[in-house]
Amino acid sequence: MNICVIPARGGSKRIPRKNIKLFGGRPMIEWSIDAATKSELFDQIIVSTDDSEIAEIALACGADVPFERPSELSDDYTNTSAVIAHAIEWYQQQGLKPRLACCIYATAPFVSPIDLKRGLDIISAENSDFAFSVTSFAFPIQRAISLTKEGRVKMFQPECFETRSQDLEEAYHDAGQFYWGKADAWLSGKPIFSLDSSPVILPRHRVQDIDTIEDWLRAEWMFNAMQTEVR
Repeated sequence: MNICVIPARGGSKRIPRKNIKLFGGRPMIEWSIDAATKSELFDQIIVSTDDSEIAEIALACGADVPFERPSELSDDYTNTSAVIAHAIEWYQQQGLKPRLACCIYATAPFVSPIDLKRGLDIISAENSDFAFSVTSFAFPIQRAISLTKEGRVKMFQPECFETRSQDLEEAYHDAGQFYWGKADAWLSGKPIFSLDSSPVILPRHRVQDIDTIEDWLRAEWMFNAMQTEVR
């Protein structure tokens, strides 16, 4: 069986209650549940949460909440892989054996069923341990600068200052939307960023990580622009 796990703890700090804060007129988490449902790729879509209000909203949006996430997996330091592994272990305790588990973040309003299907196709065809969403950096990272404590700037790679941007290798980063993974890879704690993983490349205009208020506002601008384009 293939399962979808949406991690959504209640203790978000920088944007309080962001997993259920209204975005585009809907609780944020509903966008992820809706994309997973429309993809028709999953035998079950569950939300892993420690919060009763999030659980109630998730159920109303069509997801299942078969267990309450333990407190030791709900602090600021628990990584996503541990949460997905816990969900897989719960299934195994019920006598079920997930083959693949797809983590979709609760704050991924631009995730699409088509991209989820691409991820499944890639992990299956390439026999990868993981397949996850990535997008390209808009600016060559080889020319990145840091700020010194004196308020000046310095390059991370000064040897690239004279190199033409078109001659620099393109770099990508995690798009923060979804992560397909084999059950045994999640359970073993294998790193997602490795040669055993495959990328699902997304266009930059459909990617926005949402960790801060500034991120949230930018995501709203993007969402509104997309609605205008559809019309």
